[in-house]
Amino acid sequence: MNFIKTIVAAGLVAASTSAFAADITGAGATFPFPVYSKWADAYKKETGNGLNYQSIGSGGGIKQIQAKTVTFGATDAPLKAEQLDKDGLAQWPMVMGAIVPVVNLEGIKSGELVLSGEVLGDIYLGKITKWNDAAIAKLNPKLKLPTDAITVVRRSDGSGTTFNFTDYLSKANAEWKTKVGSGTAVEWPTGVGAKGNEGVAGNIGQTKNSIGYVEYAYAKQNKLTYAAMINKAGKTVQPTVAAFQAAASNADWSHAPGYYVILTDQPGDTSWPITAATFILMHKTPTDKAAAAEALKFFKWSFEKGGKMAEELDYIPMPETVVKQIEKTWSADIKS
Repeated sequence: MNFIKTIVAAGLVAASTSAFAADITGAGATFPFPVYSKWADAYKKETGNGLNYQSIGSGGGIKQIQAKTVTFGATDAPLKAEQLDKDGLAQWPMVMGAIVPVVNLEGIKSGELVLSGEVLGDIYLGKITKWNDAAIAKLNPKLKLPTDAITVVRRSDGSGTTFNFTDYLSKANAEWKTKVGSGTAVEWPTGVGAKGNEGVAGNIGQTKNSIGYVEYAYAKQNKLTYAAMINKAGKTVQPTVAAFQAAASNADWSHAPGYYVILTDQPGDTSWPITAATFILMHKTPTDKAAAAEALKFFKWSFEKGGKMAEELDYIPMPETVVKQIEKTWSADIKS
């Protein structure tokens, strides 16, 4: 099955025959695909202009913008300032969301299974192999856990979701940090690979006794069972917008070069531990200035009118103060 999703047809591709129309083309992260798709649909209805976005993973998005084959790239793994300077790119956060562990366990409902970062790391290290392992049972004394082996599902492509997930595991599990570390792609000790958030969601839905990690919107859309988590403060938290916002509230965007902020394992009793932002990359001196100008119009519209749509999918809109700062970045950096 091809899990690469593209916002196409049905009025979503800017295919005007007008000599003045410019296609908005983008590619990258699967994490924000549900909200970008929703925004594109509403934007097309309101303005007549469309968006062609290929949901191919953050690694692919970075490669395509570096190769100048798209107007913008999208990544959940932000590039550091030196890399942005080297490639002549501007970067900003577009929206925030969260990553959740998802399972396919008979008789267990969403939020009933509790996991810690330590245990999650040990599952992905291949140290914990059965669902009734003592470490999982200790966190879930009231649950009847199966004796079956755990099928571990992880991303096979270069992924910003993986970057944030492995960044969290590196903070919560010392052995994971030393043996595997974090990145958009890592040397996985175990597991079955799947492409995109879509691929992981599909695999979990079809595989009993499995565990994976996806952006929260995919868990909801695919009616997957998600786990609760023990956060940095030692509190058990459910994945809710309030918990995502609590984690995001610690972000200091104004002092971060290139808006490089990682939101995993934030302090606070109510913070969800695997919260993340997703970023846009554009060339400071675009090859197609008309297309770049159209893309910035779409992003401006999304900031102004897309907040409610984002919240309906359980994403977190960027704070107004940050949006104003980002719009200044556009004026200063992007020659469109």
